[in-house]
Amino acid sequence: EKQFTFSFPNLIPTEPAKVKIYAASVADVPTSMSVTINGTNVDNFSFQAILDPTYASGDFFNGSVTLNAPEVTVDLAYNNNGNPSSHGYLDYIAIEATRGLAFEGNQFIFKNKTVVNTPGIAEYSMTNASSVTEIWDITNKYDVVSFKNTDQNSVLNFKAVSGEAKTYLAVTPSDYFQPLKDGTVNIANQNIKGTIFKNNQGQFQDVDYIIVTPDNLMSQAERLAQIDRDIYHLNVKVLGLNEIYNEFSSGNQDIAAIRNMVKYVYDNASAPDKRLKYLCLFGDASFDYKDRIPNNTNVVPTWHSLDSFSLTNSFVSDDFFGMMDLDEGDMATTNKLDVAVGRILAESPQSAKELVDKIELYHKNSSYASWRNDVVVISDDVDRDWEGVLEQTTDQIGNLITQEKPYLNVVKIHSDAYQQQSSASGERYPAVNKAIKDAIEVGALVVNYFGHGGEDGLAHERIFDKNDSQEVRNSCKFNCFVTVTCEYTRFDNPLRPTAGEYVYWNPQGGSIALITTTRQIFVSVGISFNIKLEDYLFAFDDNELTSMAEALRKTKIDPTISGIQQRRLVFFIGDPAMKLAFAKPNIKLTKINDVPIGTTNDTLKSLSKIKLSGEVLDEAGHLMTNYNGILTTTVYDKNIQRQTLANNNIYANGQLVKLNFETLGEKLFIGQATVTNGLFDINFVVPRDVGIPVGNGKISFYAKTETPLQDQAGANFDVLIGGINENAAEDHTGPIVKLYMNDENFVSGGITNEAPTLLAKLQDDNGINTASGIGHDIVAIIDDDETNPFVLNDYYKANVDDYTNGEVTYPFRDLAPGLHTLKLKAWDVYNNSGISEIQFVVHDKDQELTITNVLNYPNPFINYTEFWFNHNSSEPLDVSIQIFTISGKLVKTLNGQTEAGGCCNQGVSSLSRNMVWDGRDDFGDKIGKGVYVYKLKVRSNQLNKQVEKIQKLVIL
Repeated sequence: EKQFTFSFPNLIPTEPAKVKIYAASVADVPTSMSVTINGTNVDNFSFQAILDPTYASGDFFNGSVTLNAPEVTVDLAYNNNGNPSSHGYLDYIAIEATRGLAFEGNQFIFKNKTVVNTPGIAEYSMTNASSVTEIWDITNKYDVVSFKNTDQNSVLNFKAVSGEAKTYLAVTPSDYFQPLKDGTVNIANQNIKGTIFKNNQGQFQDVDYIIVTPDNLMSQAERLAQIDRDIYHLNVKVLGLNEIYNEFSSGNQDIAAIRNMVKYVYDNASAPDKRLKYLCLFGDASFDYKDRIPNNTNVVPTWHSLDSFSLTNSFVSDDFFGMMDLDEGDMATTNKLDVAVGRILAESPQSAKELVDKIELYHKNSSYASWRNDVVVISDDVDRDWEGVLEQTTDQIGNLITQEKPYLNVVKIHSDAYQQQSSASGERYPAVNKAIKDAIEVGALVVNYFGHGGEDGLAHERIFDKNDSQEVRNSCKFNCFVTVTCEYTRFDNPLRPTAGEYVYWNPQGGSIALITTTRQIFVSVGISFNIKLEDYLFAFDDNELTSMAEALRKTKIDPTISGIQQRRLVFFIGDPAMKLAFAKPNIKLTKINDVPIGTTNDTLKSLSKIKLSGEVLDEAGHLMTNYNGILTTTVYDKNIQRQTLANNNIYANGQLVKLNFETLGEKLFIGQATVTNGLFDINFVVPRDVGIPVGNGKISFYAKTETPLQDQAGANFDVLIGGINENAAEDHTGPIVKLYMNDENFVSGGITNEAPTLLAKLQDDNGINTASGIGHDIVAIIDDDETNPFVLNDYYKANVDDYTNGEVTYPFRDLAPGLHTLKLKAWDVYNNSGISEIQFVVHDKDQELTITNVLNYPNPFINYTEFWFNHNSSEPLDVSIQIFTISGKLVKTLNGQTEAGGCCNQGVSSLSRNMVWDGRDDFGDKIGKGVYVYKLKVRSNQLNKQVEKIQKLVIL
């Protein structure tokens, strides 16, 4: 129960007061609230039990109440109906009472509504008015009329025209209002409107892209701007939030100021086709505009709907900032998005740096690899009779991508095609969790999930949750994560970070961009939206490739999409100018075993030695004779027909709900070859585990060259695969397996952090089997736990121009501290096996910093030595080496850092050897021969810990 009091001096009790009260309840059962005013019950609110998607139930009182005293007490008593988890809420109480017109010592506003109904002249009399100097008619703030009390009469009379609503202000010199002013702030001269279109030479230049950010993120926003200038040749302007507020909203926080600035730039372009294209809101956002909650993230504010009781009608949207037509901006269904809008979810300079680092890395040489040919589609399982459409839509999307962009390799992960398991926390699909994480870490250009979801992850079975989002390590292979599902990235609630935010924030992997939802979305909308989105995102029908945010904008304004209002729920998180890293066409297979394609070509039979020849072409189909680089070739067996398992035994229309679908065949070979003047040859031996029936397989090509940095892709579907080579030479020798952790300097028994990268070097005269034959996978086992094997076929790649040698790189996660034994077994294409074993000690990096094996090499030395040590940190460490004479005199200090983690599953080396010394002192002079002592100091800034070791060296 709560009580609220109000005071109305000079109350006229004969005039009923108008009272408005709005309250709400959040409860699983029906509840109520009584409303009592001055001891008299005036209403009883009834609240319904809430059911999804309703978040609260409200009730409203709007009526006249007779007040018998100037002091008014409002009592609200909430009845939770025996449910202690129920909560009642008050929105507001508004009371409008009639008072006698008497001055009470402070200026005040007054009006009389009854004069509206009596045209003519009305006279007002104010008592106790001797200190009132004027009455102002403020009905029109641009035309204020004054009635003066020159004689300082205690009763002030004035007349005015009646028949219309009028508002007055009683003014006293001792009580003038003062504009609010922050005396500590000096506003520097600024002129956005006068400078936004000027280039460095002061000449007019249309603006392509605006980034809006607060001052503390300005340096990282400028970094992003320069990236987009360099990559996409855009004219990018970075504007500070405060400057926008100063110029467009009198210095106050106002989302309309941001939109008005954008509209000014959009409207003043030199031509319609030169208008602003992209807007980036560089900063996180929150539902709390007033910073009332701890750790708030209201960095760059966003638009929120007024309806807060419905999870479908209460939503957040950045579309508001990109609707540029006249009379738009109220988020009506007719409003259309004119500018592609994206948001960088940075809440601090550090998070901003990490996100821009990922964007920068996306365009670097190290990110150019064959993962750009891969796309992953993931579906929810079937828990209810109508949910078969989730699988069907996902499969349709995969098939459309295959049909329109055949060079792309679509990986389908239908949850219901895996065995469901029961656990204490509900039904789960551990094999699906692993399949998704593996697919992300192997690399994919786009990952698209369709089905149920929420703030904690994808699907009720949690097939990809918050932990998974933070654990995936796919640096240099960042994907665009498409999740047209409910609330997956509800970023405007600082109190509950979401799985979508974690996959975007992940500094070692995750996504480069999200096309994602922030509230509940209807399945019917999700189906049409997702299918149309792929059309624009992948540039079907030879449409021009646009940025990801522009593809989303086009989808939102497409007339074929149902549920116009719900389009607002879909956000682009990331750089709105960024395009997907599609490789350009084309790579063409020209010969098999030196026989031109189109004649009678050899079938790729089991154990046959194959030579593939081809050429890299430009988009016009001409040989690129100046193309020199590296080609990656993936040979797929024939497509596989599969069916989901109907784990939940769901029937629809009398039929068990199952999906028949087609997937790519097994990977028979992944290898690399040199491209010289646009031509290449690549050799391999077909594994014995190839499917025997003859049919068409797929050969996927990806090539990159560094001068200039570019990549090409292509595919061939005419190659026949199957049958047995009965003349194959015999081979009974298994592959040679050499194991390391993090890098080849590792020695068995050494130390690592809790997330080391396995590096396995494999050699066999006929090549390694990756065809996933039964019992013939590349498998790693840790600590003899054969119930949890690590299948590593997708992580193997043959060396350049050498199919007999290759390597596996696999990032482990969250290994327990202590000694571990790892065994790896691999098979050659003849199904001969080889096995190797390695031991390593995991030191928990969050508990301690450990260094071992401190030495310098060579030792003794003349004029060059390296300082070596092993450590267990995944972060760069500060290193200091002090060199002393035997008597303790300091002669040299060396400072540096260990190397940071590498790309593409290359872990942080546990061995540091990048500190070198030439035998000279701090003044550059050669020091004498003899024995010296050195102290190695290694510091972790993350742990705020330091360790030291002392050793000796000898100079000859």
